[in-house]
Formats: sequence, structure tokens, C-alpha cells
Amino acid sequence: MCIAKNEVGVRELSGHNDGPRVAAYLYYVDVEEGSAWCAAFVSWVFSQAGYAAPRSPWSPALFPFDKRTEQIRPAVVFGIYFSNLKRIAHCGLVERQEGDWLITIEGNTNMEGSREGDGVYRKRRSVKAIKYFADWINKKGADDEN
Repeated sequence: MCIAKNEVGVRELSGHNDGPRVAAYLYYVDVEEGSAWCAAFVSWVFSQAGYAAPRSPWSPALFPFDKRTEQIRPAVVFGIYFSNLKRIAHCGLVERQEGDWLITIEGNTNMEGSREGDGVYRKRRSVKAIKYFADWINKKGADDEN
């Protein structure tokens, strides 16, 4: 989580999914500057920690069935479902849980929690607002072993 924490405060250059750090996140997942980047941010953070996956610019791709978990812990990826889009349309990383709330670190958001924001923020979100959690660190079946 130190890698993600160090990115809090990164801001887009002009508010159009651009700037040096945003470009680095997008480059990692092989998409052009100007693209939405919440999933690119999550993928980049994992890469910096030495993990080859996830590596996708598409937030729904971060929640394959074999990675989904109900155990909420640091570095688990969370996904928010948008009914108007009929899909997961924003994701980020869980830093910690405080009762019914999550403290998260997420890219391409803002103070209001938008999915088209202007930077990397630490947010407070209700657990009830989350559709899926995915664990990309622990092996499949780890939930059953704990």
C-alpha cells in the first residue's frame, strides 16, 4: 500500500486525463493519454509492487470470478457498479476498513468521488456502495483456508 499512498496528491495536468503521472499509468496498460485511468492506476500500483497482474485499463476486467473475495483487507481491489452503464465503472484499492466504511486510494476521482475525476485521492466509501472485491495477491481458495 506504500506505493499507492505515495501517489495520493497526483493531479491531472489540465483535467483531461493527462499529465506525466497519469501518462505513466496509462502507458503501463498500453492506452493513450486522455483515456479513463482508474484501472490503469490500480494495475500500475500492482506492477510497482512486483506483480504481473492485473494489467488492464478496463475496470470490469479487474473482477474475474476466480479473484473475487468477500474478505476486505488492504490491497484488495474494489469495484463500483454503475446501473446506467450496466457494469463496474470505477475501481480502486482498499487501504483499510473502519466498520461499515472503507478508506480507499483511487485514481481518476475527485473530492466528490466521481469516476471521472482529476487525480489520486484517499476516499471514504460505504462498504454497501461496493459491488465486488478482488484479491490479486492471495491465491484462489485463500478465503477458504483462513
